[in-house]
Amino acid sequence: MHPRPSPIAASLYTLRDLNADVIVMHGPHGCCFRTGRLLESDGVRVVTTAMAENDFILGAGEKLQETLQEAYDTFNPKLMGIVGTCASMIIGEDLKEPIENLGLDCVVLPVESHGGFGEGDNTEGAIAVLNAAVEYGVIPQEEADRQNEMLRLATHVEKTRGMAQGKYIKPNFGDSKEKVAKIIVKAVEEGKNVAFVLNAKKETSYLFADILNCDFSKLFGDEINSNKDIENLHFIANLDENIGLPRIRQHATNITKELNETGIDIECITGGLDEYPITPRKAEEYLKEIKPDLVIVAGVPHALYVEELDCETIAVTDGPRL
Repeated sequence: MHPRPSPIAASLYTLRDLNADVIVMHGPHGCCFRTGRLLESDGVRVVTTAMAENDFILGAGEKLQETLQEAYDTFNPKLMGIVGTCASMIIGEDLKEPIENLGLDCVVLPVESHGGFGEGDNTEGAIAVLNAAVEYGVIPQEEADRQNEMLRLATHVEKTRGMAQGKYIKPNFGDSKEKVAKIIVKAVEEGKNVAFVLNAKKETSYLFADILNCDFSKLFGDEINSNKDIENLHFIANLDENIGLPRIRQHATNITKELNETGIDIECITGGLDEYPITPRKAEEYLKEIKPDLVIVAGVPHALYVEELDCETIAVTDGPRL
């Protein structure tokens, strides 16, 4: 029942993760406006063919070709993407023809995505980009297959344990941050076995890693100088720096460096930042070994089977979850 992220938006984000320089959206100028503007802050230039009513009837192939040429001349990109929208895909616009006609000196990926693509799952838009990236030699088939499997598993998590279950989930802003923080601080001070689990998705990891990035040694005065010296304090994270597209691997490197500066060593790496649907399995195994009293899961907590853990748990996320 909930509005869900669009396959079109997922296509845009995946092109960003491929380090695309420019994205041309073939549709009305308001389509995915917010996503397009957000990507500008990530260094991706997003332009639109601004299709209007006449274009829905007569087609806008020439407009797409003109926009593609202008974007190339303006930004001198190495990698571009053309992303279809509901409007252009419903009338059957050919995204490949202008690429062939222009023969630009860069790679241009045509992505036939729209809001109802497949079953309407946003992951379908990401899969469309990955398949186009294989066709045009940007990534190997093996990497696309791995990512496609992760995306399908992510959809399964949301449909079985997240916001895509079909039922209405009323807004819930959770417990007071101060109340939760006091529970965590008290547990660390009392020497309880406390485990932080980062199970975050791609760039959201910067936000959720802040939950781990705390110098708990300050609770103990001069007795302890670093988080590394605190007994029974554990850090688990999906921060493998060798898994994922270049941009995703860089996120993992950046966050690991930042955490290390606060004296935090990740003692259990569960996988990469695009593997959040499966990394909880390794986290669960490790948690059962160390038998914590308190577990804090940040990012996509509903992917972790907390109901199987015999301890107090805290979830940190950015939306209502069941």
